[in-house]
Amino acid sequence: QVQFVESGGGLVQPGGSLRLSCVASGYLFKTSAMGWYRQRPGKERELIAAISNYGASIHYVDSVKGRFTISRDNAENTAYLQMTKMIPEDTAVYSCNSGWWTEVLQDPPQFDSWGQGTQVTVSS
Repeated sequence: QVQFVESGGGLVQPGGSLRLSCVASGYLFKTSAMGWYRQRPGKERELIAAISNYGASIHYVDSVKGRFTISRDNAENTAYLQMTKMIPEDTAVYSCNSGWWTEVLQDPPQFDSWGQGTQVTVSS
């Protein structure tokens, strides 16, 4: 059974930083691309960033370029999202998922199953 456990969210002031983690289980982690997604209040879930199985390819949406960094540790079955220069518009529930490169790039994402996500709130 494929599972994702996201953590690292919290309350941060504008301009601050957070690092999110996504621990995956139930499949061979290094064979799949990973994506980070978020759902802002009143909005549908959207793609933020994606990384290929060994990290050779990385994609960011324009709204987070230069501020967020996606990475992965295949030995730990974990993907990360380093968020810096955060703004109130980053407030959302953040989730991860995996699949083929073309699957993780779909926006909005089309996965059937998700983890619980982690809440990020940017506010002074």
